[in-house]
Amino acid sequence: MLHVITIASFVFFTALVAVSTWLIVRHKETQSRDSFFLAGRSLTFPFIAGSLLLTNLSTEQMVGLNGSAFAEGFPVMAWEVVAVVALTAMAWFFLPKFLRAGVTTVPEYLSLRFDRTTGTICNIIFMLAYTFGLLPIVLYTGAVGLGGIFDLRELTGIADERILLVLTVGFVGIAGAIYALFGGLRSVAVSDLLNGIGLLIGGFMICFFALAAAGGGAGILAGLKNVYHAAPEKFNSIGSSTCSVPFHTVFSGVLVIHLFYWCTNQQIIQRTFGAKSLAEGQKGVLLCGALKLLGPLYLVLPGVIAYSFFKDAGIKPDASYGMLVHKVLPAPLTGFFAAVMVGAILSSFNSALNSTCTLFSIGIYKEFINKDADDRQVIASGKIFGWIVAVLAMLVAPFLANADSIFTYLQLLNSVYFIPIFAVVVLGMYTRKVPAAAANTALIGGCAATLTGVLLPDGILKISPFHYAAIVFLALVALLIFSAFISPRPKTVPAKNPVEMTPWEGTIPCGILLLLAVAASYLVLAKF
Repeated sequence: MLHVITIASFVFFTALVAVSTWLIVRHKETQSRDSFFLAGRSLTFPFIAGSLLLTNLSTEQMVGLNGSAFAEGFPVMAWEVVAVVALTAMAWFFLPKFLRAGVTTVPEYLSLRFDRTTGTICNIIFMLAYTFGLLPIVLYTGAVGLGGIFDLRELTGIADERILLVLTVGFVGIAGAIYALFGGLRSVAVSDLLNGIGLLIGGFMICFFALAAAGGGAGILAGLKNVYHAAPEKFNSIGSSTCSVPFHTVFSGVLVIHLFYWCTNQQIIQRTFGAKSLAEGQKGVLLCGALKLLGPLYLVLPGVIAYSFFKDAGIKPDASYGMLVHKVLPAPLTGFFAAVMVGAILSSFNSALNSTCTLFSIGIYKEFINKDADDRQVIASGKIFGWIVAVLAMLVAPFLANADSIFTYLQLLNSVYFIPIFAVVVLGMYTRKVPAAAANTALIGGCAATLTGVLLPDGILKISPFHYAAIVFLALVALLIFSAFISPRPKTVPAKNPVEMTPWEGTIPCGILLLLAVAASYLVLAKF
């Protein structure tokens, strides 16, 4: 009976979001390039903030980050809190440059600033990273999370975990592809906003029920006290030098990775390119920053609570969050939360898939395969390529089952392409004389250097891999600056100004308040 209630509530809430999204976007035009890939440059700040938040918040966070917190505690809050610094930088520095150029993709910006080869290299890097890295990880962590919440082995009667994983990955992959490839960015943004509201409610709901259970009937404050006494060392924002995110890395590789992710990562920032105006884009980005400050409450604390329940159960950290949800939530709410989780999974998957289609259609198909293609042909090529990518991601995802910590694996994998692309974008934006040849060398050489650092056996580097990533970044910046002196090729990006470019007057003061809140959040939990 409980399973019936859980499934019924899951189906109801999932259908509610799907139908609501269809009702909102059904009359919107999706046949032009801007309408399909950028929602017609009409997005206002609530949709931008909600889509940014939920594109980021998928099961690699809900499952992976809580799994890291299960193992290490609050030091992993860096993956949430430091994002606020990067979002502030996006609102202040990066978004005005991108919107003024009127581009659809980051590689398109690099093509305008350097040359076509630079844009093509960046396109290929993004597409490979999304197809064989990000998309399979989203599918895998989504399948693991749903398996724990629903107890799918008991529900389906399938004892073979491998088969169950493949089937769940297939369900999520096909559903996400339908969202991304039929409705374009507008349907992605609308469903993201609706699911984002549910995710925040659901995330805090887990904390409430978990702390209540930990309190044994004495209330959530008593539960928090019991969780703290079970493992006081985990309530420390600084952490030890041996944890996956030592505090000193926050000022080096971790910060650079965040800056790339929130300022130049196509999958994330594509919805900001669809802003109705610069002011709407800045408000949306900063609202997302304010919401990220709440992240540790539902992306770190539940993992620590789960440790107090399951520390002697011999489970993998990434399985802890699903087990916690299954333990503390009543059946009807379990169905609601599973629907929210599916929404989060679909959001990250369809956003990355939509971005991959955009990169291929504009950067490869239109540029090299059919230069005379009209908007309908460009969109059609993206949809076909999207299905190919979705199938490849579904095939790769089950092989991630052997990874120890999927979230740490994701961040290290991301650094391979985050670092070189961010270095080239920053120098391209703020210096005029860096030549295209240097940018192309930095993209290829930077990926090779960071990949080498990731693949080296533990202990060889003698430093944190995040420090290594920061060193590679600084070396690339030095290379690009040096090339500007010895072989300058002055070039600027022409201004198209496709939207109203008057900045929001609250951008600077709100950004300062957010940065102060970041410092305060670390100080509250700091144990030096």
